[in-house]
Amino acid sequence: MYLLLVLIQILVCNFINTGPYLLLSLLPVFVLCLPLNVPAVVLMFIAAVSGLAVDWLSEGIIGLNFLALVPVAFIRNRMVVLLFGKDHAERTENFSIRKNGFTRVSAAILICQSVFLLIYIVADGAGTRPFVFNLVRFAVSLVCGYLISLPVFNMLTSGGK
Repeated sequence: MYLLLVLIQILVCNFINTGPYLLLSLLPVFVLCLPLNVPAVVLMFIAAVSGLAVDWLSEGIIGLNFLALVPVAFIRNRMVVLLFGKDHAERTENFSIRKNGFTRVSAAILICQSVFLLIYIVADGAGTRPFVFNLVRFAVSLVCGYLISLPVFNMLTSGGK
């Protein structure tokens, strides 16, 4: 399922022109939904390969998705402990909106999207774009990414069954 979703992300990048103010990426929620028993190093490797695949097959700038997605994988396990509790992480239970609540799941999605977008937008602009443009791009991308990530999260977790 993960590989199919990465393929869908590649197709979205190739065929949906969102304009300069919207960066639509579901990669952070894909990483968030990977099983909790996956070690952090393996999680970062999966994120790196996924990011490079999207970079190579769609966006043209090799390394941007890679650069922004690996930190999301790095913080994922710590974030799960902070938001859902240490017991939840130790039992390696999958989380869902039904079990863990809309607020906590929303916070997790927003954190993952924010980390990804901050790194991606700063690296993409490389100091050449005005701060206001980057701020608007971040805000629009965060809202749209969150709204699209919610049903994807629900589909990928047990709450979608």
